[in-house]
Amino acid sequence: MASLRDANIFSTLVRAPGLFRRWLPFAGKLLSGKLPARDRELLILRTAWNCQAAYEWGHHVAIGLEAGLTREEIDRIPSGPGGNWPPSDSLLLQTADELHLEQRISDAAWEGLVARYDTQQLIELPMLVGHYHLVAMTLNALGVELEAQYEGLPA
Repeated sequence: MASLRDANIFSTLVRAPGLFRRWLPFAGKLLSGKLPARDRELLILRTAWNCQAAYEWGHHVAIGLEAGLTREEIDRIPSGPGGNWPPSDSLLLQTADELHLEQRISDAAWEGLVARYDTQQLIELPMLVGHYHLVAMTLNALGVELEAQYEGLPA
């Protein structure tokens, strides 16, 4: 299997070295941020689905499985927050959808998030979703191909 350094995202974005050097630490910080890894990956995968970002989806299916999501959970992400999720997971999917559609979090969702996360996590959450919108938009616009070892978006 190719190394992460050989991933198409990096071989593409490195062609804009100034942007790449500034973006990479931020992206890395979000991948090792304050949110629990499973929650982070649920948010990223819902964002990938919302943006129809096959590259993002494929890579984060693999990362999500390592972070504790089950295959069955990943397969249900396209169904959204009403897809028979525990309330805590449904809240995350709802939040990703609200950020995608409205660029804000409703008062009701915020109330649920405040009960669950600390201030740093609450700040990180919309930054994470926003960042993965940027990544999805960039990779979709540039036509970055998903490597063969990763699965694409579900039908």
